[in-house]
Amino acid sequence: MRVTENGPAVVVQNLERRFGSFVAVNRISFTVAQGEIFGFLGPNGAGKSTTIRMLCGILAPSGGTGTVAGFDVRTEPEKIKSHIGYMSQKFSLYEDLTVEENIDFYSGIYCIPPEKKKGRKEWVIAMAGLEQHRHSRTAILSGGWKQRLAIGCAILHEPPIIFLDEPTSGVDPISRRAFWDLIYELTGRGVTVFVTTHYMDEAEYCDRMALIYRGEIIAIGTPEVLKRELMQEEVLEVQCERPQDVMAEVEKIPGVKEAALFGKGLHVVVEAAEPATRDIRSLLTQLGFPLVRVEKIVPSLEDVFVSLIGARDRAESPQAGVQG
Repeated sequence: MRVTENGPAVVVQNLERRFGSFVAVNRISFTVAQGEIFGFLGPNGAGKSTTIRMLCGILAPSGGTGTVAGFDVRTEPEKIKSHIGYMSQKFSLYEDLTVEENIDFYSGIYCIPPEKKKGRKEWVIAMAGLEQHRHSRTAILSGGWKQRLAIGCAILHEPPIIFLDEPTSGVDPISRRAFWDLIYELTGRGVTVFVTTHYMDEAEYCDRMALIYRGEIIAIGTPEVLKRELMQEEVLEVQCERPQDVMAEVEKIPGVKEAALFGKGLHVVVEAAEPATRDIRSLLTQLGFPLVRVEKIVPSLEDVFVSLIGARDRAESPQAGVQG
């Protein structure tokens, strides 16, 4: 069975993976539409890579169901592999081969017909901007160029769905931005992109995302929905001198959930913005710290994620707050 023209690219229902008594992925459910950039966000060890390996047909689920490109993750893993592209954070390139030789190797792996090989190779080299490096050994390339080559090799066979596991880990900000430009180009052609990351700023590039923590999905939606609707607390941005010195004092104010350094100031999560603003102004005056500005802001995705994780931890362990 193949995915229908208007059907979802990925469907997951109560998917689970256990390693002995340890539950790495705990009965998660979500759907990814065709042509969508779907982000899968969470801290290291949250279950991101385990999930992506199940969806790619590399790891068998312990429970639940799922389809990728219309093929069953439990019974048709080999069919899934031939209809997806997969790029791991280690890039899976052969360092002793040149750029062209790596592309030729993956052309063979994906059984690309001889009459299409040259055209696909030239497309990948142009798409990745590697014209000047085609004869270079992969080992001497920068992280950004290796990243471009890796995604090129992953999509040589023109798969409808691409899985990217922490694809920008370890590359510089300029290369990360260029990489996302490539992603937009691919989705503009109708390709579905499923990407795992722990960079919260990258989540802004996704159409929708799921936040996973300790193997469970704790939120799902568009970046705007997550920022505006899923955070019960309010966030204040405080600009003052030596914010690191006042952070602990601010956290003692009633109604303040937490304070964290953010740029040259603080992001303060509070129960209610108006009284907290008053109290913060009063505190800084008492302490003798000149206040530049304090105002309510739309929370960042990092604020939302930290808040949701904190709420989950408090719900699971009521004593967590007194253990320090």
